[in-house]
Amino acid sequence: MHETTGRAIFDAYVASEGLYDEVFDDKGKVRKHYRRIFNYFKNFSDEEFNTLNESAKLSFLNQGITFATYSENNKGVERIFPFDLYPRIIPSDEWNTLSRGVVQRNIAINHFLYDLYHDKKILKDKVVPAELVFSSANYNKFMLDFEPPGGIYNHISGTDIIRHKDGLYYVLEDNVRCPSGVSYVLGNREAMKKTLSGLFQKSMVRTVVEYPEELLKMMQSVAPDGIDEPCCAVLTPGIYNSAYYEHSFLAQSMGVELVESRDLFVEKGFVYMKTIYGPKKVDVIYRRVDDEFLDPLTFNPDSVLGVAGLMSVYREGNITIINAPGTGVSDDKAVYCYVPDIIRYYLSEEPIISNVPTYRCENEKDRKYVLDHVEELVIKPVDQSGGYGIVFGGIASREEKEEIKRKIKTTPREYVAQPVMSLTTHATYIEDTTTCEPRHIDLRTFALMGKDHQYVLNGGLTRVALRKGSLVVNSSQGGGSKDTWIID
Repeated sequence: MHETTGRAIFDAYVASEGLYDEVFDDKGKVRKHYRRIFNYFKNFSDEEFNTLNESAKLSFLNQGITFATYSENNKGVERIFPFDLYPRIIPSDEWNTLSRGVVQRNIAINHFLYDLYHDKKILKDKVVPAELVFSSANYNKFMLDFEPPGGIYNHISGTDIIRHKDGLYYVLEDNVRCPSGVSYVLGNREAMKKTLSGLFQKSMVRTVVEYPEELLKMMQSVAPDGIDEPCCAVLTPGIYNSAYYEHSFLAQSMGVELVESRDLFVEKGFVYMKTIYGPKKVDVIYRRVDDEFLDPLTFNPDSVLGVAGLMSVYREGNITIINAPGTGVSDDKAVYCYVPDIIRYYLSEEPIISNVPTYRCENEKDRKYVLDHVEELVIKPVDQSGGYGIVFGGIASREEKEEIKRKIKTTPREYVAQPVMSLTTHATYIEDTTTCEPRHIDLRTFALMGKDHQYVLNGGLTRVALRKGSLVVNSSQGGGSKDTWIID
């Protein structure tokens, strides 16, 4: 517990100059949709709010909500997922536009994936460079001329969205391999309900509790033909994976089995799960294992995380894998540059949400610009996640800048660059100072796409960079999260 000082938590709040603050306008007044919650919070002393904060942490501990970080010796350290009690609020009209934009994007990406593995019309028409696709580490030749059950590739999408200082929303990147974080959305909501039940009951907040039900409904909708009651399972790499809590949480919430590779085997063209009652056929696998490790007979022969023969069963149409192998080619950060063109090509529509301007270092003109303006840009590896490998040119040391220039010159295909986007800030409780201070935030949305089934989770996961001035919101890099309220 912190010693009482008598200060209210907003006494020392100073909005960051030149940035868009979600709670306060440019005149320092509370924005209309935040007034109720601000009036509720403003009179808390630092000690009173710290007590609530400790209560929220206890809720996370009791729920078992943790994630693992890995140090240089590769030993995972379990931590309670950092959570901030001051929720992020998005008015319903803004959210409705965002959710339509997410659906539009994911439908176009699904068309793109089908085309890449079949007729390749978009490559022949030179809308997307063929060499860009074929050089992607995530392009999967085993998906050629194969259509997944239901015709869906990116069943589950995690689209990262930011708001710039101009007040407009932009898509930062797409995640359509194994997007994580949805369990924290549900955990955040549970913690808010327990910690601030009075406030929550008075606020017209859209629900998020239906996500597991919608996820199961989507999984069942894309089961192989002729299966009336599909058996679904969640495939996890095991307890040492950083997102293991999420794997177990989703399996339990849906009422399906959580399995590891040792629990499954292939026999006579089908996948079976070992049970105490004998083998049981599995029809749909929600895999949280990367493509490379899915099947040692097809991909990495040293993998112990996958199921030998799984891809042959998949190609025969006897099991559905969610998300489909090979989807990662569309969330390659170099391919991301072309998603607006992909939307126009397949849907004949203008993108509802714009991309962040992006330079492909493989392109000679772009590369020259990036090398000459490293100090003004953020350099990103095209296939990394979790904030790893990112270089902020403006704060990088001379040695770091020279090293990233060398890497760009050596392997230009592996890097893109973007201008430093001024992520909006949001009032966030900082334990060290026991006050609310502005911190940068972004938003990961979660969308499900099945056969005749579309769903976007209300709000998604607001991620917050807890370190002052930091733009990196990933939990693996010291970030936390907020509950996201969509208010009608």
